Amino acid sequence: MLEFSYPWLGLLALAPFLLRLKRQAPSDSALTLPALAKLAQQTEQQPGRKLTLPSVLALLIWLLLVLSATQPRWLGEPVNLPQQGRDLMLALDLSGSMEITDMQHQGQSINRLDAVKLVVSDFIKRRQGDRIGLILFADAAYQQTPLTFDLVTVQKMLDDSVLRLVGTRTAIGEAIGLAVKRLNTYDSSNKVLILLSDGANTAGNIQPLEALQLAKAAGVKIHTVGVGAEQMLQQSVFGRRMVNPSQDLDERLLTQLAEDTGGRYFRARDLNELNQIYQLIDQLEPIERDALSYRPQRSLLHWPLGLALLLSFVLAACNIHWRGVLTDAD
Repeated sequence: MLEFSYPWLGLLALAPFLLRLKRQAPSDSALTLPALAKLAQQTEQQPGRKLTLPSVLALLIWLLLVLSATQPRWLGEPVNLPQQGRDLMLALDLSGSMEITDMQHQGQSINRLDAVKLVVSDFIKRRQGDRIGLILFADAAYQQTPLTFDLVTVQKMLDDSVLRLVGTRTAIGEAIGLAVKRLNTYDSSNKVLILLSDGANTAGNIQPLEALQLAKAAGVKIHTVGVGAEQMLQQSVFGRRMVNPSQDLDERLLTQLAEDTGGRYFRARDLNELNQIYQLIDQLEPIERDALSYRPQRSLLHWPLGLALLLSFVLAACNIHWRGVLTDAD
């Protein structure tokens, strides 16, 4: 069905008619310019013509602008949301070390962030009925999306995340604190934080163990994922040598964060291990929700605006034509 956000603005459509009534001049008023007199004489010779084309176009443009101001939109059929689900907050590390290319995908080396995006993207698609939120952290933590059923938006925000967007260090404690704060705004018995990181806490105003106490008090379960391979060939001046690119990963901290809140710690050395998170989330007991429904909305604002713009070009061409008629009349 068609709906208008501001239908009362439709009264503005009467404005041109009210102004015309107010500005009506006496019928015996004379035209003082010869050109206008000649044009009026030509118009009178056309008995069926009362309005000029420019005036009609101007009126249509005004009506289209008024229609746009009412913000028309099309409401689709009601969509019922699943009555079971989870509240999941994803916290993704965007520190500088996430650009290390120690992950393999289809025989190609990719950096850690791209590997996480591949897995988490598929994870998001499978979360029908769950509310998903996204937090990005490096020097500080920022909420990209609140808990929402709009998985498309969450996916878009994840795709748009880039390395060094919020710094190069790792604020694990601040990410947990922000997640707990956002999860506390919802009345839910199944609050879950999935934190993916490849390093140790090196930034932020909140220490991880302080944030851990906040999570325990709020009933937030934390699942942590340590990302990064343990072996990687590196080229040096002395030739190729094997190094551990994950030597800065604080597995002890990530394990404590998970176990103290009833969660689990995952070690993701490659994409296959990173996929293990699916098995855990699918095993979580969903919570019952009140029945929810929504109606998809599609804005129609651009149609009257576009038509008004098109008619404005036609009106400009007509004005040029009428100016030429007046010039010939002189």
